[in-house]
This record gives sequence, C-alpha cells and structure tokens, in this order.
Amino acid sequence: MRDYDDVDALLADATRWRDETVELRKLLLGCGLDESVKWGKACYGKDDSNLALVQPFKHFVALLFMKGALLDDPAELLEEQGENTRSARRVPFSTVAEIRKKKAALKKLVKSALEVDAKGLKLPERGALELVEELRARLDSDRELKVAFESLTPGRQREYNLYVSGAKQAKTRVARVEKHVDRILARKGLRDRWSPPESPG
Repeated sequence: MRDYDDVDALLADATRWRDETVELRKLLLGCGLDESVKWGKACYGKDDSNLALVQPFKHFVALLFMKGALLDDPAELLEEQGENTRSARRVPFSTVAEIRKKKAALKKLVKSALEVDAKGLKLPERGALELVEELRARLDSDRELKVAFESLTPGRQREYNLYVSGAKQAKTRVARVEKHVDRILARKGLRDRWSPPESPG
C-alpha cells in the first residue's frame, strides 16, 4: 500500500468511489474537522482525536465513526461493521446523491461524535470471555496450547471463539479447533499472516 502525505494525493490515485469520497470530504471539512491520511484512508478528527474514516469497499464506500455505538443516531443510519467490532459503526453509500440526501443526518452524527469525544465517553469493559465448550476442553487438555492461547490479545481470543462457536455441529467445532492448533501455538491470530510448519517427509 502506498503512503500518502495528504488526501489530495490519495484522491489523485483513486480509481473507485472518488466522487463519493470528495462529497464526504466536503461535508466533513464543512463540519470543522481536521483531515489526514491514516491506515491508507482519509481520516477526520479534532485535536488529535480520530472521529471518522472514509472506507472504500468493492460494492460501496462507507463513512465509519470510531465511536459510532455511542452516537445519537435518530435517523438510524449507522450499522455494525462485523461481529468483532464493538465501538465502530458505519454508514454505507453507493452514490453521491445518497450522500447529499443524508447530509443533514450525517452532520448530526458528526456533531454527536464531537460531543462524545469531548466528554471522553467509552463503552463499558467487556465481561470475561466465555469459551465455547469444544475450545475450552481442548485448551484444558493441552497446557502448552492453553498458555499460547492465553498469550494472545483479547481480540484474537474472541475471534477464535467466534469462529469455533459459529459451527452448528459439535464435530465441526472440534475440527475447527484442531485446524488451528499449530497457528495458536505459533501465537498467531486467526487472520494473522502465518506459514504452517512443513510436515516431516
């Protein structure tokens, strides 16, 4: 991924969702937000706080609010990004017209994001992770595996737990655990880059 110094350079290279990004940029700057490029995307905030990010996807472009779960959203525009995302929420768009139609509601979301940031609001801490039975049993039977699993970040632990618990049948849940034993022993998350050990041959 190329490093960009500013959003102008990012937009100059954009081949998808350029007009929509320009429209969102105009709206966000008009709300008095600062602009930068972070994680290869146009990022908007205030006083060094990241409030929103413009995310291009294949089928839509989204305006993601970092603390979207805490925002006042009377128009119900915000949607969850995925099972593992607690705080962030996004508003997807596929046309400039859509953005213009929702302009007033988007401005209210930005105002709410500024208020949440100014108050320092945060989501309550998660409760203790309850492991699905098949994963817990496998960890309990293998001390080395348990130590490796517990060394992972809470987010990576939750991701494995979600992946295993997502299977309907117990035998499939067991198979999912076994499939990733070596990955866990290598202290890698489900989505981390990793090369499995070669089989002795």
